[in-house]
Amino acid sequence: MLSTVLPVRAANRMAPKSYQLDVANLPGSEVRRAPDGWHAIVPLGGANHRLLLSKLPVGGSAVILDLPLDANLELRLQAAGRFYLALEHRPLGTPPLALPALKQRRLILALRALDGWQEGNSYRQIAQRLFGSHRIAERGWKTDDLRRRTIRLVKLGRRLMRLRCRAFLHKQRRRNDSS
Repeated sequence: MLSTVLPVRAANRMAPKSYQLDVANLPGSEVRRAPDGWHAIVPLGGANHRLLLSKLPVGGSAVILDLPLDANLELRLQAAGRFYLALEHRPLGTPPLALPALKQRRLILALRALDGWQEGNSYRQIAQRLFGSHRIAERGWKTDDLRRRTIRLVKLGRRLMRLRCRAFLHKQRRRNDSS
C-alpha cells in the first residue's frame, strides 16, 4: 500500500467531535472495489485524498483512521493531517511527497544529462544543451565549474537509472529526515 493511502473504517460509536463521511456520495469522488477492500479517491480542499476501506461505511458514518506503526508512519501522519485540514476547510500546505523546487530541478537536469550521455554526447555537448552554449567558455573547459557540474549530473542520472528512481527518492527522503 502506498504511504499516502489512509486506511479508514466506520466508527462503532460517535466521539464528541467526529466527522461523518459519505464517500460514495461525495461530488467528484471515485470508489472502486478491489481484493483488499474499497479504494476511494476523495477530492477535498483542492487535493485528492486516497482512502482504503475494508468495507463501505453506511452513509454519514463517523470514520476512524487506522495508521499502522511502520516505516511510512511519518508520511501517513502528514497525509492524515492534510485530510483532517481538508475536513476542517483549512489550508492544506504542501503534499507529503512533494519535492523542493531545487531538488526537482536537479533531478530533471540529471535525467536530461543521462539522456545526452547515453546518446554518446561529450560532457561539453551535454553542458551546452543544459546550460546554453553562451555559458561554456572556449578556453579552460577542463577547469570549468559547469564541466564538473555536468559530470556530477550524469553520475546522478546513472544512479537514478540503477536504483529505478523511486527507490532512490525514498532512500534520499529517509536519509534527510533522520539528520
